[in-house]
Amino acid sequence: MDVGLAKEIARIPIFLMGLLFLCFYIAIAQAQYINYKDPKQPLNSRIKDLVSRMTLEEKIGQMVQIDRSVASAEVMKKYFIGSILSGGGSVPAQKASAETWINMVNDFQKGSLSTRLGIPLIYGIDAVHGHNNVYKATIFPHNIGLGATRDPELVKRIGAATALEVRATGIPYVFAPCIAVCRDPRWGRCYESYSEDPKIVQAMTEIIPGLQGEIPANSRKGVPFVAGK
Repeated sequence: MDVGLAKEIARIPIFLMGLLFLCFYIAIAQAQYINYKDPKQPLNSRIKDLVSRMTLEEKIGQMVQIDRSVASAEVMKKYFIGSILSGGGSVPAQKASAETWINMVNDFQKGSLSTRLGIPLIYGIDAVHGHNNVYKATIFPHNIGLGATRDPELVKRIGAATALEVRATGIPYVFAPCIAVCRDPRWGRCYESYSEDPKIVQAMTEIIPGLQGEIPANSRKGVPFVAGK
């Protein structure tokens, strides 16, 4: 047999192996790409892709919020829980440090991220007038007292201070503000209302940009905004 022909025949398996490897690599790359995890994709496209992948159990779990006292990494993973609440007095330990709070939240988050779809949890805490569940955090007057100041700029600064302390404990969501207009003192939470005057309550909504930062002028309506993102 001609030596040149023999060499050509010998090259064929290598070529086929290379082609096979290329096809395998492309298939793996396509399998690993997930639309909803790509931050470069349009928001609505990512949402639609994620929802289309969810089972009924996962959808139900994402609509559920449980208290911190019954949460664990295992519970988050098993039931696909979407949110945890630290209500009044719900703390990881007495006089817990910021580090203790962060470690607790991270542990819950690890459980959520280890699920099939890896949907992160939303951790929320009652911080209506400061990070009042946390030991040594700054506590401000309640809304009824802040409304009496008639000072929207002060309330905005209080919102920013609260947000800073909440984020320092690893928490991204405060159950605030309460924009209620209390007209009947028999309602048990009138202290969470800035005033019975809608105009005063409207002015006190300056706490919102204090808590979340200023919304850019070119921000699209309806798109979530948190801290400049």
